[in-house]
Amino acid sequence: MQQSALTKGARALLSMNQPGGFKCPSCAFPDPCKRQTLEFCEQGAKALAFEATKQHVTRAFFAQHSVTALRAQTDHWLEMQGRLTEPMRYDAATDHYVPISWDDAFALIGRHLRGLDTPHQAEFYTSGRTPNEVAFLWSVMVREFGTNNFPDCSNMCHEPTSRGLPPSIGIGKGTCRMEDFDSTEAIFIFGQNTGSNSPRMMTNLTEARRRGIPIIAINPMPERAMEQYTGPQDLVQMATFRHDVIASEFVHVRAGGDLALIKGMMKAIFERAAAGEDALDQAFIDQHTVGIDAVRADISAHDWAEIVAHSGVTEDQIRRITDVYVRSNATMACFGMGLTQHQRGSQLLQQLCNLLFLRGNIGKPGAGIVPVRGHSNVQGDRTCGINDRPTPELLDAYQRVFGFDAPREDGHNVQKAVEAMYAGQARVFIGMGGNFARAVPDTDRTYAAMGKLDLTVGINTKLNRGHLIHGREALILPVIARSEVIRTAKGPQTLTIEDMIAKVTASRGVLEPPSDDCMAEVEIVCRIAMAALSETRTTWAAFAADYDLIRDKIAEVFSDIYVGFNDRLKAPEGFYLDVPPRRREFHTDSGKANFLVLDGLHADDPVDDPGMLRLLTVRSQDQFNTTIYSDNDRYRGVWGNRMVLFMNPEDRSARGLRNEQVIGLETIYDDGFTRRVTGLTVLDYPLTKGCVAGYYPELNSLIPNGYHDGISGTLAGKSIPVRVMP
Repeated sequence: MQQSALTKGARALLSMNQPGGFKCPSCAFPDPCKRQTLEFCEQGAKALAFEATKQHVTRAFFAQHSVTALRAQTDHWLEMQGRLTEPMRYDAATDHYVPISWDDAFALIGRHLRGLDTPHQAEFYTSGRTPNEVAFLWSVMVREFGTNNFPDCSNMCHEPTSRGLPPSIGIGKGTCRMEDFDSTEAIFIFGQNTGSNSPRMMTNLTEARRRGIPIIAINPMPERAMEQYTGPQDLVQMATFRHDVIASEFVHVRAGGDLALIKGMMKAIFERAAAGEDALDQAFIDQHTVGIDAVRADISAHDWAEIVAHSGVTEDQIRRITDVYVRSNATMACFGMGLTQHQRGSQLLQQLCNLLFLRGNIGKPGAGIVPVRGHSNVQGDRTCGINDRPTPELLDAYQRVFGFDAPREDGHNVQKAVEAMYAGQARVFIGMGGNFARAVPDTDRTYAAMGKLDLTVGINTKLNRGHLIHGREALILPVIARSEVIRTAKGPQTLTIEDMIAKVTASRGVLEPPSDDCMAEVEIVCRIAMAALSETRTTWAAFAADYDLIRDKIAEVFSDIYVGFNDRLKAPEGFYLDVPPRRREFHTDSGKANFLVLDGLHADDPVDDPGMLRLLTVRSQDQFNTTIYSDNDRYRGVWGNRMVLFMNPEDRSARGLRNEQVIGLETIYDDGFTRRVTGLTVLDYPLTKGCVAGYYPELNSLIPNGYHDGISGTLAGKSIPVRVMP
């Protein structure tokens, strides 16, 4: 509404998530088996409204506002300025962005890329909204250029899913489909604020709860939507002010205490089995798994006192929710970044797999592991080659199909890219969507790192802070949005999206772009490639004109899952990619599902500081990733202020603080850098003792770049050691 897009957006909403229409540019939650006429949630409607806005950022806007002045504005203010409409170049002499032609922009990019001492001096970032065709061409272009430097948004959220699950089940994806919600007997939700981050999932949870299915919510921070939820499309509920209680039980776990909780549940199961109860699915374990004896020995080494101490959950409650788990013949384990964003996040997910294996909850109806991914095609981007650590087999496929020598050394993820920029080892950054500078941790060091670059390029629909934190030269390239028509010489083009259950569907925009100077991402990739690759044999111009040709090449490179891509895409509902664990086929080294051991009960390194609190960074109800729709958070009762710190009243009193007192936080991390945030208003909130929470990305500056999961490199943003500043 604020973006003056009511009429235009309302028409487009009828096409969102519908066959023949476009896919929501917001989260990765799948379409239901039976679609409604209006198949979107509040977050999706906001995303479309902000895409379809009549507000435009033109050359006149940039002439009026210097970059220095724009840096002083809030993220919300920048978002509200509207759509980018023409390519712009930073002019250091005036501190303003000025117009540049597309030809000159590509020539500038090509000159910088060709002038590098090595291809590894360039970083190629990918946002999770990037469609499959764009991501694939991006991966081809970058590898033909000579590097695997692919920092991408997955590195900040579900990279532990991609790295941690394959050793356990053979694939870095979830194993459930939408129909499993209809046959499940229990749902466990670990570290995921569903109402704020995946509102469409609330429909499935509501339906399950009304059938009497127990839903166990495990989180240091209770969410209003899990306690009292009114469906926005349920007219009776809306009219009568009624609600559903979604969580049958809430488990107040400590930040990072999920590891001890999961091990406690396994301990309770082993004890019940030892007492003669039929608590294990022995047939599944014997036929489909290896390694249970080592896990049993690890679990037996922990006594209940230390499990309770590390989890923050009583033994009685652990046994009670374990009883729910054992009584269920089909359980879904859903998780979000509350599990992934820890120093042992990848291994924590492997322990969750262990728990599922004990009851055979992989590869049967109503059961499985469910990574609730946050961006609409983040899973598809990885499938289509955005991977800083590609397998030799994948690189062989690129060479076979395209005829160039693919680089064999691992590239940079987000964490390594920031360090390379800070050290002066990277010279060019190109962002395919997103808001890199604002999204990544260690804000002050990241800003300084990006300022050392020779060239930064932002390929975006809207203005964001990433355009204001730039190198010596900088470009802003405006793109056609997901909801808009892409026309080439071959006619209107189709893009594809893979959702979090590995279903691929077509996306066809219905709105007109805001300007004739907006360009499709596919064409941008092809033009960069032609400018940077002087001896390329890849048919870039043909790809830019006909997206079917791109899908043909995807099918050649990924022949095991994408064979017949264009033909399969003709199905209105799309098609599923193969997920072998669904049929209890595990492509691991052992050929079976692997029980894996993680020593100890710490998801994060212990910190010896008596005043230490564990900080969780969270999103508000009125934001999507770094996109801030307003400064309100109605689920948590916050209005007009994002600089807040949620704190348990006992922790507040112990520090001599008052509710609504303004304080500062300091990170406890010994690497020679001081990380502080001031101006935070303390708000009483029923978090687990010892935990505090504040908003992302405002508190990213408290997360050290080196504080991350050791396997995936994902920031440990759900358990940051901090102290209240004196």
